[in-house]
Amino acid sequence: MEGQLVRRINTICVLCGSQLGSDICYALAASELGKKLGEKKINLVYGGGSRGLNGYVSQAVHLGNSSVVGIMPIPLAEPHISGITRGQLIETTSMSERMACKIYQSDAFIALPGGFGTLEEIFCIISWAKSNLHTKPIGLLNVNHFFDGLLSFLDQAVDQQFISRSARKILISASTIDKLLEKLHAYVPQYDPYEPRIDWSKAISNKRQRGPINLDLSL
Repeated sequence: MEGQLVRRINTICVLCGSQLGSDICYALAASELGKKLGEKKINLVYGGGSRGLNGYVSQAVHLGNSSVVGIMPIPLAEPHISGITRGQLIETTSMSERMACKIYQSDAFIALPGGFGTLEEIFCIISWAKSNLHTKPIGLLNVNHFFDGLLSFLDQAVDQQFISRSARKILISASTIDKLLEKLHAYVPQYDPYEPRIDWSKAISNKRQRGPINLDLSL
């Protein structure tokens, strides 16, 4: 990365499944990622609990003496549901608040293999970046080619002009931890000159003047 600006990353949010998957390689990758973060003194933000890959990555970071923060909605924070959270637990009142808290607390994001919840968070963070709400790097650790189909789908969406080429570059991927961390540190946002830049300053100002709006989104 000689000659390139290196982004400072103190805290990484890891998105991953609450299941272990069908191959031991996923758990090994989660443990190795946690170990690497601990060695580099990078703190962890994650979804909380100890089930599945969440447990492996958080335990490894904890053993490496880096800070661990789990963020979890109150209904999911029961030990019999999600297990025990390593380090600090931040409880939220909703899934959307949890997502906002993860984004606010982190300097970058890494997604390990997972299911619907992991995919939802990946695309939420990308959408926030595309809407100019943050400029933090987002990476997929493509263990065992798990994300090959997703990456092909995104490339198809670019070809069909539903995703711009600049927006496609928001999502980084690599098959090894070291390569992915290198890409995250070197990430520079790219903007499409033909797309309008969204300015959120007025919305934030209006929200402060109006005060909080309480909405019941339960179904």
